[in-house]
Amino acid sequence: MEKQTIINEIKRTSEENGGEPLGLMRFAHETGIQKSDWFGKHWARWGDALIEAGFKPNKLQGAFEDEYIIKKLIELIRELGKYPVSGEIRLKSKKDSTFPTHNVFQRLGNKAALVKKVIAYCKEKDGYDDIIAICEPITSSSKSRTSSTKGGQINGYVYMIKHGKRREYKIGRTNNPIRREGEIGTELPERITPIHYIGTDDPAGIEHYWHNRFKDRRKNGEWFELSNEDVQSFKRRKYM
Repeated sequence: MEKQTIINEIKRTSEENGGEPLGLMRFAHETGIQKSDWFGKHWARWGDALIEAGFKPNKLQGAFEDEYIIKKLIELIRELGKYPVSGEIRLKSKKDSTFPTHNVFQRLGNKAALVKKVIAYCKEKDGYDDIIAICEPITSSSKSRTSSTKGGQINGYVYMIKHGKRREYKIGRTNNPIRREGEIGTELPERITPIHYIGTDDPAGIEHYWHNRFKDRRKNGEWFELSNEDVQSFKRRKYM
């Protein structure tokens, strides 16, 4: 790509942004011009490109980029009604050119670190109580992980089973689905039907998420009276 084309886009987007040049990632999302189009070809640093376009590199650019990424994540959380898994972030990025890629989110840290940043951002502003309610259970559950392999990876499942022909479903967590089915089956008068299992590295946190999501349909303990739509929303998750 020609250098002048990139410079022209820097000037255009800066004018639309109130005279302030965009950060590297936001510029790429809004113009389609990627780092590979200029890095090592025209400039060694993004700041050099801004200088040649007639701007001073913004010292607060890194913080601005972080805020932009967090705001985009909040938009997706609201769209889904939950915290997105990696696959949902990738899918959103493919459908929406202004949405950061999963690699961009990884720059801000792992899932736990990113969730904390989202909560901190929301607590400083008004109108984000819904986002805080979704994210806080994730941070609180990170301390309660109990199952691990040699590499320290957490493994487990959040399951849904149905009691007989009733619209009663149990949502719980286990490390051994087959054994758990047998245990529950001996406790109930009617036959149980396994509905779905969600693999996860955070069984306690994901169980808490589904319990909270269906809290208005809770009957007793881990049992819920769910609609077909509720069940389908659970079955769509293979991993969380």
